[in-house]
Amino acid sequence: MNLNGAVIAITGAGGGLGLAMARQLGADGARIALIDSNRILVERAQTVLAAAGVESRSYTADIADESAVETVFQAIGADFGQLNGLVNNAGIIRDGLLVKAENGRVTHKMPLSDWQAVMAVNLTGVFLCGREAAAMMVAGGQGGCIINISSIAAAGNMGQTNYAAAKAGVIAMTVTWSKELSRHGIRSAAIAPGFVRTPILEDMKPAALQKIAELVPLKRMAEPKEIAEAAAFIFSNDYFNGRVLEIDGGLRL
Repeated sequence: MNLNGAVIAITGAGGGLGLAMARQLGADGARIALIDSNRILVERAQTVLAAAGVESRSYTADIADESAVETVFQAIGADFGQLNGLVNNAGIIRDGLLVKAENGRVTHKMPLSDWQAVMAVNLTGVFLCGREAAAMMVAGGQGGCIINISSIAAAGNMGQTNYAAAKAGVIAMTVTWSKELSRHGIRSAAIAPGFVRTPILEDMKPAALQKIAELVPLKRMAEPKEIAEAAAFIFSNDYFNGRVLEIDGGLRL
């Protein structure tokens, strides 16, 4: 795909990794549809991109709400006239052990609400946005590419039953979509980052951040731009399809 002039929608685009990808793809000439549940953040992101000379529009939506997602993609179609790519980036965490116990006595269980909240955004939201994007791309007749942001946690990670399950589901959808949509000229791929220096991690204490970095063979976390460059590669390489690109500094060997 030639990114120059292409229209790329990005969820969770109000900051962090989403905004970094918007910057990178915009610098490559793409026009960006910024989607986020936080109106203030996504409008601020649009201002940031405008200052960098990137054309973008901002949209506010809960991606776990079917009607809201349908409305947003209809608006993108009306505003831009086409859709060439989607980055399903939005996600939340509600970490915790499945059960906590002391001396054989269960003291806490992961609440169903924490499971459902993560599944709603991290899995159902990816499904809904992917479905609407695919429908637009098929109708447009120009093909396209969908990138889903998974995680190396998809292989299983202590304290993340809900998150790991959702990210594994994202990978399964990615592969399935590549098999279903390729006939329409639509590729589907995933990126599985390790630890990335985003605002969520930067709120942690320096000592905790250092411990995290020590787990990585490269002894540091990824910068958002490094993940954004991976997204640009997938969009630009028309033979990358149905695969997961792990960007983790060698953490999951």
